[in-house]
Amino acid sequence: MPDATQPSPEDRPLAHSVYFRLNEDASPEELIAACRDYLTGHPGTLHFSVGQRAEQYQRAVNDEGFDVALVLVFESDRAHDAYQASDRHKQFLAEQLPNCMQVRVFDSYG
Repeated sequence: MPDATQPSPEDRPLAHSVYFRLNEDASPEELIAACRDYLTGHPGTLHFSVGQRAEQYQRAVNDEGFDVALVLVFESDRAHDAYQASDRHKQFLAEQLPNCMQVRVFDSYG
């Protein structure tokens, strides 16, 4: 029996974490600027951050397989799904994915 005090997954905040590994000739600064231009200000966004990997952290547990990290937290699945379908997000993908050798996405509920 579902717990009535807990929100359903679609009504919980969703963290959308994206890790970009860039092609050798791509600029992290340009990707970061594009993230700020295209991926901020979407309805239902609770948090936005983007930045380069903190290279000084090289512990055994640190994953060094990315250049830029993007973290968005949406108020719900619906807000995330609208973001994914937005023209600004699609334009970002069209412009920036060719600069990436790998993109990893981790979605989790808060």
